[in-house]
Amino acid sequence: MRLDSHQHFWRYDPDRDAWITGAMAALQRDFLPEDLLPELSTNRIDATIAVQTDQSERETLFLLDLAQRHDFIRGVVGWVDLRSERVNERLEFFSHYPTLRGFRHIAQAEPDDHFLVRLELVRGVSQLRRFGYTYDILIFPRQLEAAAELAAQLPEQPFILDHIAKPEIKAKEIAAWERGIRRLAACANVSCKLSGLVTEADWRKWQPRDFAPYLDVVFDCFGAERLMFGSDWPVCLLAAGYARVKEIIAEYTEGLPQPAKDGIFGGNAARVYGLTA
Repeated sequence: MRLDSHQHFWRYDPDRDAWITGAMAALQRDFLPEDLLPELSTNRIDATIAVQTDQSERETLFLLDLAQRHDFIRGVVGWVDLRSERVNERLEFFSHYPTLRGFRHIAQAEPDDHFLVRLELVRGVSQLRRFGYTYDILIFPRQLEAAAELAAQLPEQPFILDHIAKPEIKAKEIAAWERGIRRLAACANVSCKLSGLVTEADWRKWQPRDFAPYLDVVFDCFGAERLMFGSDWPVCLLAAGYARVKEIIAEYTEGLPQPAKDGIFGGNAARVYGLTA
């Protein structure tokens, strides 16, 4: 199964989706399964994991409904208030939806760089393993220290780092990000998505060589067995089409053994998220 581990759907709402600024006008419309399906077919991708963008249970149910009606959406990463005292009740409710594979909080938007190790969040995340759920980590490089602390506190909980922690590729900043990535990757319970690269580069002038230093780091410290391709469609459209995003990773991994490539383009995500063929 060739799997895209990270993409989004939405019915555009300018109030709810205020994160889509004027500079991102290309995203100010609906993006639904019928829009993605031709891209998957053209690029020989069999299935996807749909990831939340809005922090509401309504969003989670919206994605689960799409997954029920479209077989290629094999998994959903939703949102639930992990800081709530009712978190176990809500996890029990969602446990009746087999397509739901994990949860995410948009931690990158939190003003506290140590949000991920706040007691109430750690307490909520610690309940996920009982229900077989993963946790996606969405952060900026300055939050990598907290992410590593969280992963170390919960060594049995599977974590997936989104977008290689959004390094400043356009500015060619790498040193501090690399230190944080290596510390996080030392936690064996953390995997990493090869996603979101083009939107951290110069949207109009990026070249494949811009990504090589960052890919070198994540391949060195995570190893091919803990990495997974993700398109970040449709957000990627700000800087590149689906085929070009896939091509960046395909070209970089061209010299790897076939089993490693199969893992990156599907097997690793299927294993970590607990998907069946």
